[in-house]
Amino acid sequence: MRRLIVLMVFGLTGCSVGHYEYSKEAAKRVDMTVTGIPTVLGLGTLGTTIPLTADYSLTAAHVAKFSLYRVKAWHPECDLAVVYHKNHEANLPPNFRNSHIGERVNLYGYSFISAMPVSSAGQNLINTTLANSWNKAACVVVAANAGVVKGMSGGAVYNASDDTLAGVIVGYSDRINDNKSGKTLYKNVALYIPYARFKNWLTQAVKS
Repeated sequence: MRRLIVLMVFGLTGCSVGHYEYSKEAAKRVDMTVTGIPTVLGLGTLGTTIPLTADYSLTAAHVAKFSLYRVKAWHPECDLAVVYHKNHEANLPPNFRNSHIGERVNLYGYSFISAMPVSSAGQNLINTTLANSWNKAACVVVAANAGVVKGMSGGAVYNASDDTLAGVIVGYSDRINDNKSGKTLYKNVALYIPYARFKNWLTQAVKS
């Protein structure tokens, strides 16, 4: 795995990257979490959660922190949390499969701007580091050329080929640079934590 790539900017320009659109399918796959008023004046926070079982959902840790959900487990390195949430979907738990570089993926979440379900599609580009107050550099993330808008954090990334759950959206970047040459390799990318990074933790979190 290439570790010469470093994330240079994490969602600092605007509130979205790439193309995304309203999606009825997103409403079937993920849920919205709201604290305050998310639209127009921005007097609150909005994020997305992924139903796991009848009692638990998976989301980004930074979404869980500011939501009203009770947290069952925090990931020790990744921007992830399992929260208590009553789910009534028929096809639970979802089928997980780690994605690969070059594979097509579909992203589902909720928009902070409209408070509506949205989706986007793209391709896995590269593994990269993401180090901030929520995600340690050891928790490598995947960059994909799919659209993301603020509010989609905690949302789902699905493998397009077999409709399996590949990871959890944690943000976006306007560019990814090579940390040796400084050359910009990719622009306007979505960032998500792949299943391989949290598989064992999730199994224990749900069972315990």
